[in-house]
Amino acid sequence: MTILFRYMLREYVKVFTMCFAGLMTVYLVVDFFEKVRRFIRYDAEAIDIVLYFIFMTPHITVQMAPLAVLMATLLTLGVFSKSHEITAMRSCGVSLYRMALPFLCFSLGVALVLFLFSAVVIPLATTQAEYVKTAFIEKKTSPPTFKADRPWMQIGNQTLMNFDVVDPGGATLRGISLYHLGPDFKLNGITEAQEAHYTPQGWILIAGNHRQLQTDGRLLMTDFETKPIELSQIPEDFDTWLSVGSEEMTLMDIRAYADRLRKGGFSAARFLTDYYGRVAFPFVSLVMVIVGIALSLRRSGVRGRGMARGIGQALAIGLLYWTVHSLAIALGRTSVLTPMVAGWFANGLFLSFGLYLVLKVRY
Repeated sequence: MTILFRYMLREYVKVFTMCFAGLMTVYLVVDFFEKVRRFIRYDAEAIDIVLYFIFMTPHITVQMAPLAVLMATLLTLGVFSKSHEITAMRSCGVSLYRMALPFLCFSLGVALVLFLFSAVVIPLATTQAEYVKTAFIEKKTSPPTFKADRPWMQIGNQTLMNFDVVDPGGATLRGISLYHLGPDFKLNGITEAQEAHYTPQGWILIAGNHRQLQTDGRLLMTDFETKPIELSQIPEDFDTWLSVGSEEMTLMDIRAYADRLRKGGFSAARFLTDYYGRVAFPFVSLVMVIVGIALSLRRSGVRGRGMARGIGQALAIGLLYWTVHSLAIALGRTSVLTPMVAGWFANGLFLSFGLYLVLKVRY
């Protein structure tokens, strides 16, 4: 590691730390004042509010770090250009690659940390944040259910139910299994159905069968087209509490759940799109460094930038990237784009743009 590499990396880390701290502070302050009124209505304690925002910090970090990387790249190169350090490097024969290497190495480290956050830390922290918000701040109680990739819940005293998918709105459940237990908690029968629909008369099982274990050991099986089920929950309960959300699942859980959906004949486009989007998003840090270097050094190779202009450029590019990424994810969830293309679309588009600008740099 050369002296020049260490010097550029040290200056870049200083600017990145300043940008990241500023963005995090602004985000947390805005988010706090947006939610504090609602929290006050529930007479929430200060410690619970602080705990909620602590658990939300990893999610905010992943959102803000790529923008901080881009902003730091523009500002650092702007400072180097203003102090004529880039001119000095060029005079000494320092190549564009050697100038960019400290930025690329640091952004790669940031991308790996963000990937770890996205894959494991954020789902766990988000789950805890929602629990603190629901149980301690809003003081709500949820129905007796286990929050899992295949939700379970108790019906009465002797029946357990699980299901695969909740349709938007919660009025339709798919992949139903009911386990009927006796007084000694031994399994007496199993009812399976393709769907459960909510009607004005209550919940109805659609297209299923019931297997009853007889006292003599025989198994009696009967099919049915429709069958009522005594379920006290309404669609809003399932939509709020029991729908499977990828935000609270690790990357391995999302992939495994999507595979099970495909094997069961259900569409897995939503979860596969979220999977590839969560894999791709952390590496936008590398893309933003390339775009930032190209914008700072284009045309003359030593073009100086004011701080305000650099911050403005970073915010504009970050907003444009987020718009493209969100649109691509939405198209992937509706199967307009394939999940992999949707997840990596914004990264590929901005990387192509950055490499094109790099080729235009006069160096």
